[in-house]
Order: sequence, then C-alpha cells, then structure tokens
Amino acid sequence: MKTVYERADIVPLLAEIFRELGYEGTSLSRITERTGIGKGSLYHFFPGGKEEMASSVLADVDAWFEHAIYQPLRNGDAREAIAAMWTNINDYFRSGRRICLVGAFALDETRERFSAAIGDYFSRWIEALRSALMRAGCTEEQAQMLAEESVSGIQGALVLSRALDDKMVFTRSLDTLAKRLDAVMR
Repeated sequence: MKTVYERADIVPLLAEIFRELGYEGTSLSRITERTGIGKGSLYHFFPGGKEEMASSVLADVDAWFEHAIYQPLRNGDAREAIAAMWTNINDYFRSGRRICLVGAFALDETRERFSAAIGDYFSRWIEALRSALMRAGCTEEQAQMLAEESVSGIQGALVLSRALDDKMVFTRSLDTLAKRLDAVMR
C-alpha cells in the first residue's frame, strides 16, 4: 500500500469507506483497518475526527461536481455541456457501480448533520442543468421540471442498479434521460 503523506491522499480512501459502510457504520477502527493509517495520523490530518473526515469527503465530491458538471452547465455551450454531463456522470458513478455518497448521506441519520452540504449539492445541480436547458430553448418551467426529473432519475437509477446488481439499469436510464432532454432541445 502507498504511504500517505498528504491529507488530500486520504480523502478518496475515506470516501470509498463511507460509501461502503455509511457514516454511522464507519468507525476510526474500521478506517485504520482499511487504510493502514494509524489513529494518530488520522487525528493529525482531521482533528475534528470522523465528522471532519466526512465533511472533507463531501467537499471533495462538491469540488469535482463543481468543476466537471455545474460550471460547464452554467457557462458552456448548453447542448455540449448536457452531453458531457451524461458521460461524466456515467464515469463518476462507474456505470452505476458506485453509490452517490451525498445521496446516501441524505437518506440516513447523517442528513441533519450535513444538511447544508447535501441540499446545496442537489440544488446547484438542478439549477445548473435548468440554466443549460433554458439556454437550449426550454421555458423556465419546462427546464425546472426536466432538471428535477433528470437529477432524481440519476439518483433513482443508482439505487435500482445497485439493488438489482445490474449496471445496465443505470446505463439504460442515463440513455433514456439523455434522449428525453435531447428531444426537448431540438
């Protein structure tokens, strides 16, 4: 295993542990067991303990989405940004094999602890997609409805794909959602 020297090296490892075990199921013992990083080192990087670790993971997810999804949707060519969103989302969620950590946190007891970050993630995604859809010719009302439908469809497809252990459910759902938006933008 690679020796970890930087806090930034630890965050992706923590993300996968939180994805697998959830916030409540993740203990410092489990983290040290799975990463090989001692508790002293973890507290050095994250003096606030598990809550700071989870906050750092959510901030890392947020930074990825801001760069890869939200900014292009807000500022780029609308059709190109929406097409890129489908590709990037499929890659990020590994064709449905990787759960949405923010969505998982939204569904359990963790929601209250991280409610601002969770709500912001979904609101910004919907708003960025709505903005692109309006630039592509949709009315404000239609763009809002389609953006909400798309984000909820992605989240639902992730859950269903994992529940059925069938990554094709996610891939088909993304394709269906993409075709729906494409048809509306013509």
